[in-house]
Amino acid sequence: MKIFKSRILFLILFVILVQCNNDNKKLVDQNFRYAQNNYKKMVESFPNARQFPRSLRQNGELVRVESHDWTSGFFPGSLWYIYEYTQNDSWKNYAEKFTAELEREKNNDGTHDIGFMMFNSFGNGYRLTGHKEYKKILLTSAKTLATRFNPQVGCIRSWDWNSDEWKFPVIIDNMMNLELLFWATKVTGDSTYYKMAVSHANHTIKNHFRADNSSFHVVDYDPTNGEVRGKQTWQGFANSSAWSRGQAWGLYGFTMAYRYTKNHKYLSQAQKIAEFTLDHKNMPEDMIPYWDYNAPNIPNEPRDASAAAIMASALYELHTFVKDKNYRKYADRILANLSSEQYKANQSNFLINHCVGSRPENSEVDVPLIYADYYFLEANLRKQRMK
Repeated sequence: MKIFKSRILFLILFVILVQCNNDNKKLVDQNFRYAQNNYKKMVESFPNARQFPRSLRQNGELVRVESHDWTSGFFPGSLWYIYEYTQNDSWKNYAEKFTAELEREKNNDGTHDIGFMMFNSFGNGYRLTGHKEYKKILLTSAKTLATRFNPQVGCIRSWDWNSDEWKFPVIIDNMMNLELLFWATKVTGDSTYYKMAVSHANHTIKNHFRADNSSFHVVDYDPTNGEVRGKQTWQGFANSSAWSRGQAWGLYGFTMAYRYTKNHKYLSQAQKIAEFTLDHKNMPEDMIPYWDYNAPNIPNEPRDASAAAIMASALYELHTFVKDKNYRKYADRILANLSSEQYKANQSNFLINHCVGSRPENSEVDVPLIYADYYFLEANLRKQRMK
């Protein structure tokens, strides 16, 4: 009798697991069909592939940017993700076409975002094709990024503007660009890049985070001795507040840093950030955060679906390192809500709507943003790989 009951229980569990896998596949299939439909139209609106979509103006006009814009790599990266899922060569051709237009940026030493620009495009292209020229371009890009590292500070400089106020600003977003350096050491064996990335991550833990594990947006250093000159925000509500996309960049960045280093300090930091965001009293029911966790007029504040997409992708990866938490459950919940009609950008050929670029500047508020699309697609691919 016990054996019979055990078999029945096993069959029930088996059926549940099969149904869950079918539901997962159904959602991901649905999202990539949606992406193919919208992005086919988006590609057709850029016949020469010499510009890239970034957002929409309030009047619905498409915002087009040149290759030097920090967001330029997200569209070709998204095309690579669609190719990865579909294995359809037409998407590979589109991705190659838009990626090629970014090659000129491999020597652009005026931005820390060369990681976003080059690794999302050429990095995904190299991962999926093994194209040797892509590898060469990426290594040149890593060398360029390394020129922004200051050994006295121990970090890579972020912005070059506003020099009257800042001497050596480092923003939490810059954690994302470290992947280009980690990758460069992985493929060349040259530890120089790795040491820079580790130094930057360590200083970020030390100086960017408050006692509650929320993050400052900007930390300004003295470039001559590395001392901290000030801590503030630029895109958040206040210097003491938690800008939601900044928290997402940190969560993703330290999870990625753990992947490359296996240093548990980074895994611990990622979990602390996850705890701060997921348990925050101002996190909405649908897990799509307000643009700042401390925005003054919650619940009458804009949501930032780009922060949610970054979080979902990061949480799927964090789940692969920490199985005894609910990271996958939260990621599934965020992704399901981003996939709903409420957050889709159906009429614009983007994928995700209700994002916020910079609320203090009233720039890109409640519009689609190309990087929301990129991390939305990445989250879908990571969900697909889950068993």
